[in-house]
Amino acid sequence: MTRLFGTLSRRLAALFLLLLVSGGALLAGVQVSLTRNYGNAVVQQLSAGLAQHLVRQYPRLADEGMAGEQTRALFNNLMAVNPNVELYLIDPQGMIINDAAPPGHLKRQKVSVEPVTAFLHGDPFPVYGDDPRQLHGKKVFSAAPFITQGKVRGYVYVILQGEHYSALHAMAWQHNIGVMVAASLVLLLIMLLILGGATYHWVARPVRALERRVRQISLAQPRVTPAEEPDTRSMAQELVSLWQGVTLMEAKIASQWAELAQETQERRAFLATVSHDLRTPLTAIHGYIESILLLSDNLSDEEKRQYLEIALSESRKVSQMAQSLFELARLEYGVITPDKTPFSLEDLVQDVMQKMTLAAQTRNQRLQVEPLAGLPVVCADMGMIERVLTNLLDNAIRHTPERSTIAVRAWLSSENVTIEVADNGPGIPSEKRSQLFTRPALLKGESLSRGGLGLMVVHQILQLHGSRIELVPCPGACFRFTLPLATQSQPGALTAPEGA
Repeated sequence: MTRLFGTLSRRLAALFLLLLVSGGALLAGVQVSLTRNYGNAVVQQLSAGLAQHLVRQYPRLADEGMAGEQTRALFNNLMAVNPNVELYLIDPQGMIINDAAPPGHLKRQKVSVEPVTAFLHGDPFPVYGDDPRQLHGKKVFSAAPFITQGKVRGYVYVILQGEHYSALHAMAWQHNIGVMVAASLVLLLIMLLILGGATYHWVARPVRALERRVRQISLAQPRVTPAEEPDTRSMAQELVSLWQGVTLMEAKIASQWAELAQETQERRAFLATVSHDLRTPLTAIHGYIESILLLSDNLSDEEKRQYLEIALSESRKVSQMAQSLFELARLEYGVITPDKTPFSLEDLVQDVMQKMTLAAQTRNQRLQVEPLAGLPVVCADMGMIERVLTNLLDNAIRHTPERSTIAVRAWLSSENVTIEVADNGPGIPSEKRSQLFTRPALLKGESLSRGGLGLMVVHQILQLHGSRIELVPCPGACFRFTLPLATQSQPGALTAPEGA
């Protein structure tokens, strides 16, 4: 059964067939009932005065002498003229006084007088009364009271569609039922073909096309622009929206696929660069230590000390690079988040400058801090911002020639404090500026030891703070970023003291 109705078109066809058959049967039943009531109402309307006419033409029906065989003979004569009717005399309680029914045809001796009263009161036709020749049947009738000395003695009760009419009606129905069923089946088949074709054209065909497109997406690489656009003019609005959703989904998946492929390629190149830059100092460390072990008898103490100092220097480079890589990975994958608290930027800058002074002095460089007194308290992760300043100053010290000046400036701008680290070195080539803070800057043969990792760490930290690092056009290299001011509701949100 599941395989038989497995497709949408088959289920829709079965549903339409069920609705058509059930709806047709219900409509046919209602139509037959309405037609029957309409025909009965017409018959009753045409013959409503028949019983009254009999009372006027035969006023002696109420006499006791007419209650026997003479009345039955009269009824037989009248029924011979009109075989469709059946005549009865009933008393005021509905008991049958006289009739002309053949022996054994009379099924009940009493009929309900409520329909008779309703008929005489002029209720809307059709009014159905009990049929004496059926235990449960009801038929349209005509009735009239016969009155003697101002008192109702009974009623003339005329069934307008008697046994003869019912037999002829049943024969006609049996004769025509085959034709009606055949015509209904042909009409049903035509309607089913029309509905099936319309359903396939408007529903099943677009859904199948959509199913094929989704299958293509699952089996092949998605495209930002679909290979073919469907004709949506004849589609329902829901299917148009579904097609548009699938198209947007395909474009988004294709875009994400391209980004993932690009990121994978960058990661591979990045790992290759990292491996190369780690191998260089490790090779040097290995070479100098091996030289000490193999040539220890031929080396002086001074040469051994020199080899060990070089190996120690290279090991520090490896340690710094590993620390930067570890920190960058934690920042990129959200392992750490900033713990933002109010702090004095002036105090932090002074601490970082003091820490970096020795490194600058070894290269005969001068660190300069422009006046920071009076700056408001900022709100950020102090440890992360210290790392930002340290990386920027370390990068400037290593890339600025000897006897150069490196300056740190800060000023209030709107609701932020702007910080700038500038040097008067050779600057950064224009072709490297656009991707200076991303991995592609490290994928073109550049060494990580030249500060690329440090700038990437700076970029990630400031992104977590909702800020960004900028390279400002000026002589040398000038890096600029902003930090938000602490609000009054934050603990410790006080203005930095003058001259602190």
